[in-house]
Amino acid sequence: MADDKLYKAVSMGSGTFLITKPKRKARKRRQTNLKSPQRGARKS
Repeated sequence: MADDKLYKAVSMGSGTFLITKPKRKARKRRQTNLKSPQRGARKS
């Protein structure tokens, strides 16, 4: 895996960090949406 896709924290000084993490896969996002429908979706 490319190292730009991994978790990384870069210190910017004075307690500030720039944190990068991999994006979620589209398939996984779809599964989560199917399993947990939006709140209040049944009300019309």
